[in-house]
Amino acid sequence: MNLASDDFSLFGLPERYRLDRADLDARWKRLAAQVHPDRHVGQGAAAQAQAMQWALRVNEAYRRLRDPLRRAAYLCERRGTPIEAESNTHMCTAFLMEQMLWREALDEAADDAAIDGLHAQVMARQKGLFDTLDRTLDDQPDSPRAAEAVRSLMFVERFLHDIERRRDALHPL
Repeated sequence: MNLASDDFSLFGLPERYRLDRADLDARWKRLAAQVHPDRHVGQGAAAQAQAMQWALRVNEAYRRLRDPLRRAAYLCERRGTPIEAESNTHMCTAFLMEQMLWREALDEAADDAAIDGLHAQVMARQKGLFDTLDRTLDDQPDSPRAAEAVRSLMFVERFLHDIERRRDALHPL
């Protein structure tokens, strides 16, 4: 097994955004069983150490490929468009305005109905961004646009956590 290979090659998959999750899971189970350190007990410490490296590599690749956002970021990187989430905060003006409106709505949300309405809006936006990834990574490759969608989705993911914290604050234990 080549530990240096990319995640898709490691799993014998084509390099694309759309993946069959059941197929990925089955491939992971086969690979994980193949490289598990317990299978190499009788081969000495060096073989077990190498098997541990393989197991770590397989599990890391699996976590990256099974998560649609991480998979998209990985594909962008592989296609020469780094995400640079910490240093590249450029987002289109419309999305920035949308964020501001969401923040205001969250600050003003005083009941479950308001939070549910905001949650539905954000989930719809999230779906649209994932649809953009699907198109810009597989159908009409546009890595810079996909990278922008990834950065936007990172914000959306954090904001969804903020919504849940607000919901929890409304219902203290």
